[in-house]
Amino acid sequence: MNKFTGLIPSELGNLGKLQEFYLSDNNLEGPLPSQLSNCTNINMFDVGFNFLNGSFPSSFRSWTRLSVLILRENHFAGGIPDFLSKFEMLTELQLGGNLFGGEIPESMGQLKNLIYGLNLSSNVLTGGIPSELGMLQKLQRLDLSLNNLTGSIEVLGKLSSLIEVNISYNFFDGAVPDKLVTLLNSSPSSFLGNPDLCVSCLSSDSSSCPENSNLKPCGAKSANQKGLSKVKIAMIALGSSLFAVFLLLGLVYVVLFVRKSKQDHDMLPNQVSSSSLLDKVMEATDNLDDQYIIGRGAHGVVYKAVVGPGEVLAVKKIVFAGDQGPSLSMTREIETIGKIRHRNLVRFRDRWLRKDYGLIFYNYMQNGSLYDILHEMNPPPPLEWRVRYKIALGISHGLAYLHYDCDPVILHQDIKPQNILLDSDMEPHISDFGIAKLLEQSYASTHSTLILGTVGYIAPENAFTPFRSRKADVYSYGVVLLEIIIRKKVLDPSFLEGTDIVGWVQSVWEETGEIDSIVDSNLAEEFSNSDVKKQVTKVLLVALRCAEKEPSKRPTMRDVIKLLLNATKRSGS
Repeated sequence: MNKFTGLIPSELGNLGKLQEFYLSDNNLEGPLPSQLSNCTNINMFDVGFNFLNGSFPSSFRSWTRLSVLILRENHFAGGIPDFLSKFEMLTELQLGGNLFGGEIPESMGQLKNLIYGLNLSSNVLTGGIPSELGMLQKLQRLDLSLNNLTGSIEVLGKLSSLIEVNISYNFFDGAVPDKLVTLLNSSPSSFLGNPDLCVSCLSSDSSSCPENSNLKPCGAKSANQKGLSKVKIAMIALGSSLFAVFLLLGLVYVVLFVRKSKQDHDMLPNQVSSSSLLDKVMEATDNLDDQYIIGRGAHGVVYKAVVGPGEVLAVKKIVFAGDQGPSLSMTREIETIGKIRHRNLVRFRDRWLRKDYGLIFYNYMQNGSLYDILHEMNPPPPLEWRVRYKIALGISHGLAYLHYDCDPVILHQDIKPQNILLDSDMEPHISDFGIAKLLEQSYASTHSTLILGTVGYIAPENAFTPFRSRKADVYSYGVVLLEIIIRKKVLDPSFLEGTDIVGWVQSVWEETGEIDSIVDSNLAEEFSNSDVKKQVTKVLLVALRCAEKEPSKRPTMRDVIKLLLNATKRSGS
């Protein structure tokens, strides 16, 4: 926990009698020197929270006395080494927050003395959980979250010693084992982000149904249904015939529509969306009449369109600068945005472009925007801490995806509660991502500089000139996080003149160090539970870190996810 930089000196390999090695929470970089393999008496090795990279050297198999290995929060890559199974005395293994890929080695089942923790979270692991992990009968804490793991979690039901488990944000499917239901009740967020994971609820035993779970009940399909019935086969045949007819009619319609579009000089070639959907939207909104407007912002006007039974769309109208219409690069940009898929990003349904404006269609969110929930509804709906935390974590996942998993990287540049939409399960979906770049292109010919964003959420370095960086989005996220906790507007009249929410919170926190006078009064009512108060305090500190004036002091969105997940871990974990 100093500020050491540079490489780990290879000369440390001369310390042959060394037993404990702690270099965590520094700014060290580069690979681990192979010379450390000479330290054969090492039993505790901790280099977590640095910027180290490379693989874990195979020469370290000489550390046969190792009981604690902590490599978490670095940039180590490659596969998880098989030879770790040789460390038979290992009681704790922390590999989370790296770039380890491939599958979890079956040999990890040989680490039968693992007790205090096995952390493989926030890597790029694939495949299923090997059945051999069921042999870790002493393991108390397991974290596999934030990977690309698939398949069943049935093997975890064999780990009767577990007191904490986190498998969130993977691609697991099937039923949660009965022996994990208690952990599901106590920490439902540890199972989030696995759409095909379900929970078995027996009507004869109501205690088997988790109280706080967001998981869907497992389907009650009969296990002995084999093959397709004659009726189903007939239905499939009929459906195939109908599909062929509709396909033929569709081709005829497309040919006629293309001829019509060529005659419409206002339309842009190769940029017209499905006419039927457009017709439905225009009919549902009386040709975009103002009475159907549900939101206005820097990026355009949003309309609500009920286009069919149970089908409601939100339609964003973007006005282009000048009379040239969208350029080819803008059109490609919209196509790219439309292909982005993430559970915490609004999914575009379609688009329709003309010379003077464009329409973008996406699914309407039943609970409106985060701004509506926090500030507009009267009376204001109660928001439990678990719901606020779920919203905060979901937004962070969506932003991290834009910043690190999109190619090219997408900077939002206008993160605010109005651009966070909430579905029926209060899961957040970020909207307007990529729109800022479109506006920049549209206004490039008429404006020398275009300051994007909203007052109160714009990072200090962007106040007068645009400075595009991920850290600017992090600042805006920090402001939103404060709003979620405090439930006051970013420029609330109760703040001193010239003070925004960031300045007010910083002032009160520095003066009192007490969170009770900062948070929303409804949230304070939950503070009788000391765990809730601790979590809210930790998340508040994350928000203040995000809203630091100096960009270099702000965490990345990947860091934010880890900080938020750590905030819910109990002391001693």
